[in-house]
Amino acid sequence: MVERENTKIFQVSTLQALALGYSRAVITVGELMQHGDIGLGTFEDVNGEMIVVDGHCYRADEKGDVIEADSEIGVPFSSVTIFKSDRNCELESVGSIEKLKELLDLRIEEQFGLNSMHIVRIDGSFKSVCARSESGYRAHHVTLKDALSETQKDFRFDDISGTLVCVYYPDYMDGINASGWHLHFISEDRKKGGHVFDLSLENGTAYFDTITNIELTLPHGPAFDTYALKGASKDEIKSVEQGKKEA
Repeated sequence: MVERENTKIFQVSTLQALALGYSRAVITVGELMQHGDIGLGTFEDVNGEMIVVDGHCYRADEKGDVIEADSEIGVPFSSVTIFKSDRNCELESVGSIEKLKELLDLRIEEQFGLNSMHIVRIDGSFKSVCARSESGYRAHHVTLKDALSETQKDFRFDDISGTLVCVYYPDYMDGINASGWHLHFISEDRKKGGHVFDLSLENGTAYFDTITNIELTLPHGPAFDTYALKGASKDEIKSVEQGKKEA
């Protein structure tokens, strides 16, 4: 694989901080969009799931309904890049999110890319997409897990076409972001979407962008320094990332 210049992820804050309850605005949507045209994240007070695609920033609410986000809305956590696909592959009949992650792992391993970051765009037709989003929770030092237990709603989309935005961070970066794959979905008509925790893909095309640099923007001000970031539990982060509420 030929190394390309200017392959950079721009990340706002860390997943550790978000998991421990730092959900204040770090930058605005307008500022975020100066750094990328594809990616994912959330909004101030964890008020919905963020899907960035084709240079637009969308917000999925707790019902899975999507609108384009106002440029002045605050962003506490996000990862975006300027998408430059270096290869693609066709996908058919993938029955679960775990199978899809295995296929994506195989494709990046073929390029010796497991220690790099990746953003993959998958345009396809889906038998089903199981997802979640949430409404805002205006409280600080309340963990993300506890906030989502109050506000998160799960939903399912059947027989739908759309785009998956898939972000990969290697294991050694766990805590800065979730290690492995993190997927958000938006429908082709840009009206439905959310954080994906399962799916069934009929067919689609995956476009890969290998990332070799990261720019990390941390929150300003003394409030950020009141969080003991190493205290973020890996198990708790994993349970939040998987998306499902605990019974």
